[in-house]
Amino acid sequence: MPIKRVVCACLMLIGLPCFGAGYPEKAIRIVTPFPAGSVTDLIARPIAAKLTEAWGQPVIVDNRGGAGGNIAAEAVAKSAPDGYTLLIGSTGPNAVNASLYAKMPYDTLRAFAPITLAATAYLMLVVHPSMPVKSVKELIALGKSQPGRFTFGSSGNGSTPHLAGELFSSMTGVSMIHVPYKGGSIQYTIDLITGRLDLLFASVLPVSPHVKTGRLKLLAISADTRDSSLPDAPTLSEAGVPGFDVRSWYGLLAAAGTPQSTIDKLHAELVKILALPEIKTQYATGGLIPTSNSPAEFSAYIKREFDKWAKVVGAVGIRVD
Repeated sequence: MPIKRVVCACLMLIGLPCFGAGYPEKAIRIVTPFPAGSVTDLIARPIAAKLTEAWGQPVIVDNRGGAGGNIAAEAVAKSAPDGYTLLIGSTGPNAVNASLYAKMPYDTLRAFAPITLAATAYLMLVVHPSMPVKSVKELIALGKSQPGRFTFGSSGNGSTPHLAGELFSSMTGVSMIHVPYKGGSIQYTIDLITGRLDLLFASVLPVSPHVKTGRLKLLAISADTRDSSLPDAPTLSEAGVPGFDVRSWYGLLAAAGTPQSTIDKLHAELVKILALPEIKTQYATGGLIPTSNSPAEFSAYIKREFDKWAKVVGAVGIRVD
């Protein structure tokens, strides 16, 4: 028997914990719900490299796109609960999809053991420069005076920009028309610049260059706190929609039933990795802010997101199948 296991057995006999004993003893797989080059891939690869460096075991990124992230999530949910198959979870497969799809291949809240958040990304509320408003409050007033006038685009039904727009509508009483795009952020950003749309709740990367050049007007960001890199941009919550907080989020999860010692060891190492300056720099290229929390905090966060979006999806009647 290896010395490490003998020591562990002795510790357990005298009532002391053996932290993460034996783990990892083989390759670890991190499953991402979207293809290479995606945001989840950007999150996974630096983590995989650092875990490999720390533990001396290969950590492989496995891209499994499809069904809004459900295929990847199902693979992890149904994997052995041993910590060797991890998921880069996100807003869709771990909170929203249960309300969007008539049938789910896994139980969103019970199939996973949350480890930690890894990154978040807020949205920008931007309008065409010709829009006669200078603030969120003025936008709300204009929208209420002309119900159904505003159009907003997104990358499709149930996407975070779509849900943000619907939440804004429900919280402010401003009726808006949703225009879904299959071509992604490039096309709907172009359509806002050319005046075919009135506003967007958009990710930072596609719209921030146009905000800087004046081709788009930034009214607020969707985070709960201001971004130090945009000190003059208020949050939607402080700008007229109290409590508005919409962010794309990403985190690591294992299959439910994974030993707590394994979860704890993963958590401790991931927190160290996510605090590295180089991770902050790498994630910034995708408009991401690295973060971390405890497994219990992450579990509670997922439940809040699940409940919040279930109400929005149910009220609007959004379906994707």
